[in-house]
Amino acid sequence: MKRYFITGLLIWVPLGITLWVLNALISTMDQSLLLLPSAYRPKSMFGFDIPGLGAILTVLIVFTTGLLTANIIGQRLIAFWEALLGRIPVVKSIYYSVKQVSDTLFSSSGEAFRKALLVQYPRQGSWTIAFMTGTPSGEVASVLKEEFVSVYIPTTPNPTSGFFLMMPKKDVVELDMSVDEALKYIISMGVVAPGANHHNNHNPN
Repeated sequence: MKRYFITGLLIWVPLGITLWVLNALISTMDQSLLLLPSAYRPKSMFGFDIPGLGAILTVLIVFTTGLLTANIIGQRLIAFWEALLGRIPVVKSIYYSVKQVSDTLFSSSGEAFRKALLVQYPRQGSWTIAFMTGTPSGEVASVLKEEFVSVYIPTTPNPTSGFFLMMPKKDVVELDMSVDEALKYIISMGVVAPGANHHNNHNPN
């Protein structure tokens, strides 16, 4: 009986968590319907809500924004918008900080989160998975005499929180595994191991 119960859990737990995440994501995206006038919302027009309609609207807004800003006129509008935000002290700091991070993360030519690493943390002899986010620059680079890399060490099982460290490049081990494989390994707390072809590629010692 115990074996059947565990088998059932192995089927329903991943499915339940997946549905919960999708529900939370779609519910959040459905908030975009609030941008429409009250008379044009599904509740007013049909008498009931349509789950997922806001998600479709969100995708269309994002796609249309990218399409419009891809030309010269769109780029000028963006420049005007950013110049306007740059005149507001608090908003300026928040906006440009977030924009710099997003530009780095989503840039096709950027190195952020393109490489999985093996690093010693939180002490010598303890190893964990990390992601390279770049290299130190500016004043920090001038203080650090050796060659350093910037790494992000995610927590388990929630990789959206973690620690930012600058470590000597000689102390990190670059892994062949993809970022997706590394994330699965972290989220599963080491239960879901990467492919067997990666197991013997690196020896941290």
